[in-house]
Amino acid sequence: MAQPLDCAPEEFREYLRLLARLQIPAVLRGKLDASDVVQETLLRAHEKRNQFRGRGAAEMAAWLRQILANNLAQSLRRYSTQRRDAGLERSLQAAVETSSARLEAWLASEESGPDQKAERNEQLLQLADALALLPEDQRTAVELRHLQGLSVAEIMHDMDRTEAAVTGLLRRGLAGLRRSLAHLRANDTFPSPPAPLPEGEGRAP
Repeated sequence: MAQPLDCAPEEFREYLRLLARLQIPAVLRGKLDASDVVQETLLRAHEKRNQFRGRGAAEMAAWLRQILANNLAQSLRRYSTQRRDAGLERSLQAAVETSSARLEAWLASEESGPDQKAERNEQLLQLADALALLPEDQRTAVELRHLQGLSVAEIMHDMDRTEAAVTGLLRRGLAGLRRSLAHLRANDTFPSPPAPLPEGEGRAP
């Protein structure tokens, strides 16, 4: 008989969607939707929940990351001629774990003291939820810079934006992220998302 859980897989939806976005190549972003990959991940988690041997949020997150990596590998193979490749699955598993570690490290750098360590998993989910509220361009710039470690020049190339536009996206994105996190921690609800950047603003000529 499965033991009662301290958390449900559905609580990790935005966290998983964030990790999935970070692994989808730029050339496939218009074809492969991170939300679809995460939905399949949660469905499989529900089907396999009797196989889960943990109870806490950290164990649940690790289990879900494994399922996510497998689903990502299957989804990426649909757009290639490759057959099942165990190396691809291992590579994606390592990439997902690296992204999660970057997320934790970034969160740790924002924290004020060691007492918050016990709340780390809850704060990871809050951070993923807050990122999801940002306008797409701001979210992409923040994720590329702080979760993938790209330089401003690399982000300019990836997003086809000028340096001034990228720095502006990062500045507004981080400010909006901190507002959302502060509001959530104070009220356990989110404010309305900030207004999106006008289409085409700051595009490189």
